[in-house]
Amino acid sequence: MSRERARRVRIRRTWRGVAGVVAAIVLVGGGFAVANASTDTQAVKSAAGVKRPVDKHATGVGAVVSAANAFLNTLDADQQAEVLLDFSQANATAWSNLPCGSSCRPGIQLGSLTDTQLAAAMKVLKLATGTGKGTGYDQITQIIKADDVLNSAQSTSSAGPAPSGNASSTASADPSATPAPSSTPTDAPTGAPPSGGPGGGGLGGYGSGVYFLAFLGTPSADGTWQLHFGGHHLAVNLTYKKGKVAGASPFFVGVEPTTWTDDDGTTYSPLATMRNGLLALTGSLSTEQLATAKLSQSFSDVLLGPGEDGQFPETKEGIKVSSLSPKEKQLVLKAIHPWIANVDDATAKKLMKTYERELNQTYVGYSGGTGLDTQGDYVRIDGPGVWVEFVCQNGVVYRDQIHYHTVYRDHTRDYGSEFTFS
Repeated sequence: MSRERARRVRIRRTWRGVAGVVAAIVLVGGGFAVANASTDTQAVKSAAGVKRPVDKHATGVGAVVSAANAFLNTLDADQQAEVLLDFSQANATAWSNLPCGSSCRPGIQLGSLTDTQLAAAMKVLKLATGTGKGTGYDQITQIIKADDVLNSAQSTSSAGPAPSGNASSTASADPSATPAPSSTPTDAPTGAPPSGGPGGGGLGGYGSGVYFLAFLGTPSADGTWQLHFGGHHLAVNLTYKKGKVAGASPFFVGVEPTTWTDDDGTTYSPLATMRNGLLALTGSLSTEQLATAKLSQSFSDVLLGPGEDGQFPETKEGIKVSSLSPKEKQLVLKAIHPWIANVDDATAKKLMKTYERELNQTYVGYSGGTGLDTQGDYVRIDGPGVWVEFVCQNGVVYRDQIHYHTVYRDHTRDYGSEFTFS
């Protein structure tokens, strides 16, 4: 680990300090895990939190701010202090694809909330993210459900324990190097089990209770702040400035298992829309076009994951979209959209118009195979603004399967362009 990266990791682990003892997590019917599911009465109450204005008739960003205030109004003073943090570079970049709990991300743990508080928290996310089927809020809730499935399977599998809270939050390949495919995914289990048993409810591990929500800066319709939410296989970073969304990235999303059927017969495939869009795109390319799109590198993970802010390759590689047919160009746009749909529909529409204007300067590349069904299969879309990656890894708990890692970034809009990375 370089000195600079070690410094960043130290910063991430000290911005918040030790959070204290987290209440025991109880899984409730495979859904969200809450610490106090049967009652909203806390055993020990701190001083009452500051009450903030709520406008039930607000729209757009105002509705998100109002919902954020309504959530804060359900919290006591100590809990509000966990949620309301400085919009600093250290806090904003403290996210991970690992199940490393509060050691690699800020905010209040969902598993510590009461039913009322949890419902208010999820309302903020619902208003802030897209309304599409298989994208936005629907996808986010499916990713969280997948972590409960993973938690249940991991506790009875022969796989090792979930990564401990001491796991590094930097799990991505170095874009300046030539990473080779590895038989071991970068979020493979290491270390001792977290407290609460394998995959259980300590500060690390799998499960819907081990997700964290923070507001970096004070939610407002005229200031600058960020909605920061994530857990294993999920990082949502939405930055607001003067009543508008200034950045909808970085957005990391992954899943294991890639698909499953719930007890009620419902089948979930949280990343199917993303995968299918890329399959349609690469499947439309001719043999000659595929040869041009083939990247020289091989990949075991996304390049621009946690800790790799600003590390875009200097040279764009692959096939330039300007050389594609009109039908193929539309497939590129359709492939991009599921990532951009993590933000509210109106903002996503504006971003897509920007990426459409930049389409002829955008490149499509791939490595491994185009089936997206084998370790090392990788697809990238890289434009003046948009950056999308999708990679296949061997399973961690479901070792006879693959699982997916993906990330959406923007060359100029990550974190609302608030920070400069070298």
